[in-house]
Amino acid sequence: MSLLDHALAWALPAVPRAVVRRVSARYIAGPELADARRVVAELNAEGRLATVDVLGEEITAAGEAEAIAQAYRDVLAALAEDHLDAGISVKPTALGLKLGYDLCRRNFETVVRDAATLGRFVSIDMEDTTCTDDTLRLYRDLREAELGNVGIVLQASLRRTRDDIRALADLRPSVRLCKGAYAEPAAIAFQGSEEVRAACVTALDALLEAGCYVAVATHDEWLIARSLERFRGLGPERYELQMLLGVRAERAAELVRDGHRLRVYVPFGSRWYEYSLRRLQENPRMAGMIAGDVIRRAVPGLRPR
Repeated sequence: MSLLDHALAWALPAVPRAVVRRVSARYIAGPELADARRVVAELNAEGRLATVDVLGEEITAAGEAEAIAQAYRDVLAALAEDHLDAGISVKPTALGLKLGYDLCRRNFETVVRDAATLGRFVSIDMEDTTCTDDTLRLYRDLREAELGNVGIVLQASLRRTRDDIRALADLRPSVRLCKGAYAEPAAIAFQGSEEVRAACVTALDALLEAGCYVAVATHDEWLIARSLERFRGLGPERYELQMLLGVRAERAAELVRDGHRLRVYVPFGSRWYEYSLRRLQENPRMAGMIAGDVIRRAVPGLRPR
């Protein structure tokens, strides 16, 4: 991966939206709920579970947050109607966290209670560190409201995560463990890939020791191997692996054939652009592909080498 690819990744906002949309389409089910239903049905037919995300992080009004909450309720109804094996993943900012904790809490409780009625699980996504404390508070508040169909995401790259695991241990939470998708300073986050890998394994060990259900969300083969070592001898009620839509689908199929629970993160919605930029910035090689596409459009007849 070149320094040029990294530079291009952060220049993506200057790229035409149509180009970003075409290259990022592999990561997104589509703009409509019907697209998510179709993709989840296809995944289930292949033995994979799913978690559905309604895209919408950049909301600016309470009405927008309430509309996204209703969109999630529509997703839950659709999953139940189609008898699909899937839950939902919800970002606190999408339900109004930046507008006020109480608004976010009300919206979340409405969605989680609706999900409970339909026998569905809700995962609270973890965002950048400006949201971490309130997101953990939200999870505890929902659990103390006797809502057991809710889980939390923890980012292994954050130095605080081991302490957060200890603080949550009394709840025996269902946790999605990921490396962490947000750029954070060295004072609060591990920086090197080997440091982050080591932190992920340490967090996984702590979660299993606490008796938590753990979903390891990674495409890193080294981490998949270390996770499978630790899962050996555990029943399916204790763990799963998770991957993003459109990433390492062949490896996901292998894991399913080997008898492991594998869940795919399925985002959909009209607010695809911000999500696409973030995912592509996490994958600088894809930024290089976009740059090549732009150049070929600007220079007719040019072909990739």
